[in-house]
Amino acid sequence: MFQFMKQPPSVLLPLLRSPFQGELLAWLFLHPDEEYAQIELAKRFGVSASTVTREVDRLSGAGLIIERRVGNLRMVRADTDVVVARPLTELLALTYGPSAVLGEWLADVAGVEEAYIYGSWAARYSGEPGRVPRDVDVLIIGDVDEDDLYDAARAAERRLGREVNMRRVSRAAWEASAGDPFLDTVRSRPLVQLKIDRGRGR
Repeated sequence: MFQFMKQPPSVLLPLLRSPFQGELLAWLFLHPDEEYAQIELAKRFGVSASTVTREVDRLSGAGLIIERRVGNLRMVRADTDVVVARPLTELLALTYGPSAVLGEWLADVAGVEEAYIYGSWAARYSGEPGRVPRDVDVLIIGDVDEDDLYDAARAAERRLGREVNMRRVSRAAWEASAGDPFLDTVRSRPLVQLKIDRGRGR
């Protein structure tokens, strides 16, 4: 269901007007070689087409993105030649980067069924006030090789500029109603599910 009410300011990056603005900017600037149709962006972020249009209008007017028409589609991409592109990309990687890139890294790891960010980053993403987290905690559900997870975590750290901790649990453990103190705590706090899009690749 689309949310039409005004979003609160971003907690992860208070300089931004809304969390969606952070998500959109991070997605575009952390995928600088790709362009996207507005309708594709609306589907990815679960917002209305008009919400994407308004944000794209603002970002285009500010010179942060480039747009072109392909038939009836309005295609957009990050403008990597703008003077603030490099520092902005670094700032977005540190704040909204985890939700923009971790799902793609994990798509290459065999056995990953689901993945969630938990802990302080998930809390900030969900609107709980506090300092910007120094690391990102990721819960992996599935039968995954520890070495593969280690490699994925280190690669993600290089992309995001911060520590990434990945912990795996079995499907049976995750679906158990209770009993594991760690999982009980994780379930009681905000969780951000990652989109594991195996069709995209990196």
